[in-house]
Amino acid sequence: MEIHERKKVMVVIGTRPEAIKLAPVVLELEKNGAHFETQICVTGQHREMLGQMLRVFGLRPDHDLSVMKAGQGLAEVTSACLTGLDRVLRDQRPDLVLVQGDTTTTLSAALASYYHHIPVGHIEAGLRTGKKNDPFPEEVNRRLATHLSDFHFAPTEVARDNLLLEGVRLEDILVTGNTVIDALLLAQARLTEEPSRAVDCLGATDGLRIILVTAHRRESFGLPFRRICEAIRAIAEKRRDVLVVYPVHLNPNVQAPVREILDGLPNVKLLVPLDYFSFVACMQRAYILLTDSGGIQEEGPSLGKPVLVMREVSERPEAIAAGTACLTGTNPERIVEAVSSLLDDPARYRQMTSRPNPYGDGHAAERIVQFLTTRLISPPS
Repeated sequence: MEIHERKKVMVVIGTRPEAIKLAPVVLELEKNGAHFETQICVTGQHREMLGQMLRVFGLRPDHDLSVMKAGQGLAEVTSACLTGLDRVLRDQRPDLVLVQGDTTTTLSAALASYYHHIPVGHIEAGLRTGKKNDPFPEEVNRRLATHLSDFHFAPTEVARDNLLLEGVRLEDILVTGNTVIDALLLAQARLTEEPSRAVDCLGATDGLRIILVTAHRRESFGLPFRRICEAIRAIAEKRRDVLVVYPVHLNPNVQAPVREILDGLPNVKLLVPLDYFSFVACMQRAYILLTDSGGIQEEGPSLGKPVLVMREVSERPEAIAAGTACLTGTNPERIVEAVSSLLDDPARYRQMTSRPNPYGDGHAAERIVQFLTTRLISPPS
């Protein structure tokens, strides 16, 4: 029997969403320990929230760069990530680096790996809005990561077609579904077995319909974000039949306007960021998901929840086309109108919640690891 040398795979994680979407891949790699030695390197781009997510999935980093400091700009974060990753890659010499999505960590890890001639696998590859500054800086981060990567794990056929248009070879692309669905199904299964894994941060809601909010995108900082908060306030003041639940991102650019505009409203509950299982439990209880997040556009349809996206454009057109998500922009009147429509029109609500999820079946991590086994362990002759 032919014996293959184990390949060292380094998974680089910087933010809370990356941890959620990469956890199923790490767990699948660990299940295939005969073929892969798996290491986790965290940059600490999201300090508290990142550690929280890793603990939820039972993961511990092998390397921690701790790059985040108060008041840093993008250039400083990028420089710190690149320098730290350069050192780790030089010392460890992995056979492959896996990155996810479109963060500063993603770009830095892909570039550092390129400098060391280490192949890169890009998970959630091929998402595009076609607008350089929307979202900022994610759109450029993911475009650059594409051209630094060797293997491209596209969540959908639309993402695959974007990559082909940019000159990526078909044989280097795999359509996988999105790994966040893997994470969501894993969380649901564990919550069914052990409900106490989730913190009950809502308690009794007295029959109120829950609007779960997540909003934190950098391109909305300033006036657009204040307008989002004003819309949430208007909904809460107009609709005493709802409870608005908002786990607030720790970034001061989010905290300040949220506290100023939303604090003290009786039917608005401002929470600290939740661990993933607790957040999934909140999504399960929600009536509407109001968000500027990418991941929730993917998770909502699996839970049968309508998603209202407070952005002008989305790199996830599949949800818009399927009718499981709707763009509202950051205009307060449009946001209030969209929420009111779902609250008051049962047919509209059923229309959005009865569509199948366009983002996969929960087996994306298996497909990724099988592809890596084929390409790294038993490459075609």
